[in-house]
Amino acid sequence: MLTLTDAVHDLYRVAVTDGRTQATTRMDTFADLCIQELSKRGILKAGKEVIIPGFGRSKRWDVAWSYQKKIRLGISLKSVLRNIAGSVPNRIDDLMGELVNVQLYSPEIVTGYVWLSLTLKQQPVMVNDGWVDIFRSYVQPLTGRKAPAWSPGTMESFSLVEVNFSNGPDPDLINPQNLDVFFDLIAQRLRERNPSMTS
Repeated sequence: MLTLTDAVHDLYRVAVTDGRTQATTRMDTFADLCIQELSKRGILKAGKEVIIPGFGRSKRWDVAWSYQKKIRLGISLKSVLRNIAGSVPNRIDDLMGELVNVQLYSPEIVTGYVWLSLTLKQQPVMVNDGWVDIFRSYVQPLTGRKAPAWSPGTMESFSLVEVNFSNGPDPDLINPQNLDVFFDLIAQRLRERNPSMTS
């Protein structure tokens, strides 16, 4: 049984210990955790690195789930190891573009976004925290999408997990319970939009 700590430790190993901050596999264990949590809620056989059709172009999502031969769920996983001040504006723009692209093609799709903000030894905690708050203030108004107001560019569920590595590879996790709320809401929205799903 994977835990959030397992996923964070693996991210630290790939991105910090191995120095591969841009490795495409750095969130692989976290994607496995997502699949596990969806399965616990009856959302079975989700996949990793799945191409989802979009209005402008198809794009690979970190985690996706199909039902009746159509993709019904896409979850995007992001992490920021450094330069959080420079990352926040770009992440917001990327997020909204990603959402609009897939929702204009499939308005009923459920979407979720998980953002891991990591504080490292060389990164002042107070500076990091300030930008985390700014990011949260931007994203919260984009969260809570549900019928009948399926506004493109908004999403059903969002979780921000703050991880403090300033004391080494054993992380302090801030608000990890947010992930339970995230997956509970994802499962609820999927059942509302796909009433023929079995419980």
